[in-house]
Amino acid sequence: MAFRADEAASSGFDRVKKYLIPVTFSPEVRAESEAALLDIIDELGPVVESYPSWHPLVSKHDPHHPETTPSERTGYQGLDHTRYFAHGFITCPYGGVERIIDSAFAINHHCASITAEELDVSFYAEGAKPVLVKCEWSEPLSLGKLVPKKLAVPLMLEQELPCWRWSSRAERWETMRPYLLGEPHGSRSSLFVDQETALAMKRAYMAMVESGMFGPLKMD
Repeated sequence: MAFRADEAASSGFDRVKKYLIPVTFSPEVRAESEAALLDIIDELGPVVESYPSWHPLVSKHDPHHPETTPSERTGYQGLDHTRYFAHGFITCPYGGVERIIDSAFAINHHCASITAEELDVSFYAEGAKPVLVKCEWSEPLSLGKLVPKKLAVPLMLEQELPCWRWSSRAERWETMRPYLLGEPHGSRSSLFVDQETALAMKRAYMAMVESGMFGPLKMD
C-alpha cells in the first residue's frame, strides 16, 4: 500500500490528542490544551513514532547502537510520558523539569540548536509538568516541515560512513528504512523527507553498500 502522509499525520494526531488530553480534563482545559497542541504541530510538524537516527534530536548516541527515540541514551535526563513531532517532542514528568531542560540545552549539533521550555498548559494529567523540546534547524525546512535533501543526505552519510570501521555485514535498504527515513514511512518517503530526498538517500546508501565497505550484503 502506498504511503499516505496526510493519513499518517492525521492518525498520529488522533493518538496523541487522546494520550495528552484525557477526558478527565474539564471542557475548558481540554479546549485550551487542544489549541496548544495544534499550535505545536503547526510549528514542529506532524506527530511521528520515531526519528531518523541522523536527526539532531537523537544524534547524541553510541555510533555502534543508533537510537531513534529520545532517552538517556541520546543525552536527555528525566523524560516521562513523551510523544514526538517531526522537530520536537513533549514530555510530561511530575517533577525534575530543570533536569530535562538542562540536558536538552547541553546537546550540541552543527546543524541545529536543541532548546527546551516548560509549558503553561495542561497535558497528560493534572499535576504533570509538560516540557517542550525543540529542534531549531540552522537551515529552512522544506514545505510540509520536511528536511531538505542538502541536509538529510550529508547527515545520513556522517552517521553511516564511520560504520565501515567495525561493520562485518551490509544491511539491506529495506532493513535500514526505519532508521534512515523515520517512522512512519513508506517505500519512498516519510513524514521527515519527500520522495526526491529519500531517493537521493537510497542512492548514497547503496553506493556505500555496493563498494563493499560494510562487508557482504545480508540477504535475510
